[in-house]
Amino acid sequence: MGTVRKLVVEVIEARNLLPKDGHGTSSPYVLVDFYGQRRKTRTVTRDLSPQWNEMLEFNVGKPSDVFGDMLELDVYHDKSIGPTTRNNFLGRIRLSATQFVKKGEEALIYYPLEKKYWFSWISGEIGLKIYFVEQLVVPQIKAEPKQAPPAEPTEAAPEGEKPNSIEEEPPAQVVENPTTVEAEPPAKEAENPTSVLMDPHPPQDDEFTQVKRSVSLGSIPEVKVSNNINIVTGPRPISRASSVIFSDAGSGPIEPSSFDLVEKMHYLFVRVVKARSLPTAGCPVVKIVVSGSHVVSKPARKTVLFEWDQTFAFGRDAPDSSSLLEVSVWDPSSAKSFDPTSDVAGHVFLGGICFDVSEIPLRDPPDSPLAPQWYRLEGGGAHRGDLMLATWVGTQADDSFPEAWKTDTAGNPASKSTVYQSPKLWYLRSSVIEAQDISHLTHNSKESSYHIKAQLGFQVQKTKSITTTSTGSPSWNEDLVFVAAEPFTEHCLLFFLIETDRTAKDQTVLAFASIPLTTIERRVDDRKVASRWFTFEDPNEEKRIYKGRVHLRLCFDGGYHVMDEAAHVCSDYRPTARQLWKAPIGTVELGIIGCKNLLPMKGKGSTDAYAVAKYGNKWVRTRTISDSLEPRWNEQYTWRVYDPSTVLTIGVFDGCSEVVFESDECMRPDFRIGKVRVRISTLTTGKVYKNTFPLLLLSQAGLKKMGEIELAVRFIRATPTLDFLHVYSQPLLPMMHHVKPLGMVQQDSLRIAAVKIVASHLTRSEPPLRSEVVTYMLDADSHSFSMRKVRANWFRIINVIAGVIDIVKWVDDTRGWKNPTATLLVHALLVMLVWFPDLIIPTFAFYVFVIGAWNYRFRSRDTLPHFDRKISLAESLDRDELDEEFDALPCTRPNELVRARYDKLRMLGARVQTILGDFATQGERVQALVTWRDPRATGIFIGLCFVVAFILYLVPSKMVSMAFGFYYLRHPIFRDRMPSPALNFFRRLPSLSDRML
Repeated sequence: MGTVRKLVVEVIEARNLLPKDGHGTSSPYVLVDFYGQRRKTRTVTRDLSPQWNEMLEFNVGKPSDVFGDMLELDVYHDKSIGPTTRNNFLGRIRLSATQFVKKGEEALIYYPLEKKYWFSWISGEIGLKIYFVEQLVVPQIKAEPKQAPPAEPTEAAPEGEKPNSIEEEPPAQVVENPTTVEAEPPAKEAENPTSVLMDPHPPQDDEFTQVKRSVSLGSIPEVKVSNNINIVTGPRPISRASSVIFSDAGSGPIEPSSFDLVEKMHYLFVRVVKARSLPTAGCPVVKIVVSGSHVVSKPARKTVLFEWDQTFAFGRDAPDSSSLLEVSVWDPSSAKSFDPTSDVAGHVFLGGICFDVSEIPLRDPPDSPLAPQWYRLEGGGAHRGDLMLATWVGTQADDSFPEAWKTDTAGNPASKSTVYQSPKLWYLRSSVIEAQDISHLTHNSKESSYHIKAQLGFQVQKTKSITTTSTGSPSWNEDLVFVAAEPFTEHCLLFFLIETDRTAKDQTVLAFASIPLTTIERRVDDRKVASRWFTFEDPNEEKRIYKGRVHLRLCFDGGYHVMDEAAHVCSDYRPTARQLWKAPIGTVELGIIGCKNLLPMKGKGSTDAYAVAKYGNKWVRTRTISDSLEPRWNEQYTWRVYDPSTVLTIGVFDGCSEVVFESDECMRPDFRIGKVRVRISTLTTGKVYKNTFPLLLLSQAGLKKMGEIELAVRFIRATPTLDFLHVYSQPLLPMMHHVKPLGMVQQDSLRIAAVKIVASHLTRSEPPLRSEVVTYMLDADSHSFSMRKVRANWFRIINVIAGVIDIVKWVDDTRGWKNPTATLLVHALLVMLVWFPDLIIPTFAFYVFVIGAWNYRFRSRDTLPHFDRKISLAESLDRDELDEEFDALPCTRPNELVRARYDKLRMLGARVQTILGDFATQGERVQALVTWRDPRATGIFIGLCFVVAFILYLVPSKMVSMAFGFYYLRHPIFRDRMPSPALNFFRRLPSLSDRML
């Protein structure tokens, strides 16, 4: 029984179509083309806002064939209705199949109709639901005709002739999924893997018993090698197949791989698969010794054979890399500990194999994995035992590298490289309208108020408290917004009706309603969702008892982007609904090479460092390098880029090295080492930026450099240049953030909830990404109060307006004739701009162009910007301010320290209060010009305005502008040192400051 994938297009309705039938209306129908198939809806007669509500199905092939195909939808007027002689075009849309979702995630979307030709006259929009469905297909089995039993043959059939029963067999049944047929032969071969490779003469039971008795238990034999590297005197491995040709490890470079941004790290891979004919009934282990490293595998799984299926990777960059690889099999006499680095003393030696490392082949990553082979074990008690393994030399680009046991990670299963995905987050909008039939639940309706408490997981929100109306039905009309993560089967949305007694000041839960999230509708725009009534139940009774009802409007808003990062360092701005995603504009490649000069984070003077990178909803974690202050990861990752104004974040952490097995847990948190941010818009297309960034960590002890990290970054553009530049003119956030924006306080609370959900989801992964790591990467604590940040932001403002201040100083110097030549040139420029005012805007634009072209010479060419100590004011820190910055909420410091901080804050608030009062005073003086608060001042002002208006009516404006310009730029000998009369007049105007208490 197979499945067939279909694309369903629900054509709901269209709105505001153009009249094309000659009588002020149209009779539209829809024609849809997809994947070479065409479907048509019925015709709606004479309606400019038709409703079809039809479902059109299309067959699709494999997913790889569907992605990239376009769905074309055209709306026409039916020529058979009305006086028209042809099907007039009413509009079209073209959608990529990558925007479509599976059933259950669809939503009604209104697409604006587009033109087919340049001069087409089109208007209106069409509402569609598009999604994929999987339908089961039951194969039809033909019944075999009954045949009489064949007669006994009297003579043998001739060669090449088949019996009739075989000829009359029905043909093989056609399978819907062709990949299943291709996967069947290997599966059948895997059922009996030893059918071809088994020794044709296996040892008999008596021989096996005799060999088992002859095993020596008191000594561990050694494998000796002659001085000649090409002659192995120990156990000689079975010769490799002659059809496989490899190059020498030391004579040529390893093949090129996709890891082109990082350095290649050579590893010796050993894959131990299984063994047979071993003289033991226990669970043997395999010991591997190479280059001073020795590891022991896990105990074998006892089936028909002894199975391990483990891969080990030994680093080959060490200077003490030996040329001998020893693989031996041991029978542990006491299986107390299976630590990969444990000693095998006391175990029974069953046999071993030696390899010359210089003769081990290289593997090309595009090739298939190297096939394991049977090797005869020599020495010990396994005289007829065989071990299946494969050994090769490769790089970190090898397919077996992520799951292999590595020497630089000490075999910790939680230290492997992992890719994580953030959960898909939605905004759940809950509109609480009113409640009914609750009067019988109240105790004292006159002295009571009611509110609704809504809860989703750990998120709790409340409506305002109101008293009952004359009808006894309280009404709220409030929107409560939550953050929900897929899948929606974990939690229910709960509503509690709570009564508050204003006299006793206590609260009572009267009833509650539980709503499964899977029943809530999804939307991608601001259309109004139908409201529903939900029944209240008694929270103290198991049976469902009617306690009233509540009127709610619930929906998942897919048109928003759920913010889990700070807005200024966000890595993704796409909406939640996949249907609204646009095509990616490129890819960013990150090579995490390694760290240098790390500070020891543990008491033993070492660091177990790993790196985490986050962009969009994709997280990556490198393997944990144990006991190294200069770890080298050399791992490369790729992300799709949908907006250039996004930030890639890389963090380095010190992991817990106490975890040995997957069932163990480490109670010690992962400490921060440092963080680096890379803004995509600062990257040149196709250029590789390979830089070393300092890892700076600000803590209560001050700013400390924890080391350096070496990264390689490259951005590759995938769209045409004009399309890429067009992105800069598009809004940064999705449409719903502008149509129905969320408040700043609401966004902050929702972001905190989103961070908790993401951290909880990634903590449940294996290996887990701890909550302290997620919090640090998402800057969850970036909005805490800090006096250092207040001063830093103030200096940023001063730096921004420094250009304006310089212009004001230049104008004052020019007006003061400090440089007479420049002042005369400004006079000439004034005359030119006054007499030719059309040159003002072009002159200003050309001036800005010259400034930008001049600054192009001083742009940053090689290095990427990183954290700046000077801008952050982290070089000279006050210990008390630093302690205040890292203090938790509520404050945990002594009362005297809190009182001193409060007094300091009051002094700062007094300065801010004075500045705000000065701004208010100046604004009120402007208002006093025409409000007759000071009758004489207002009379003088409006009289001057009348005179100015009369003069400007009579005198040409160019002459007035010329006279004013020359008067303003007059020489200082013609000026008075006292303030101007206009300024004196303005300062005398009254304000409301004298009326404040």
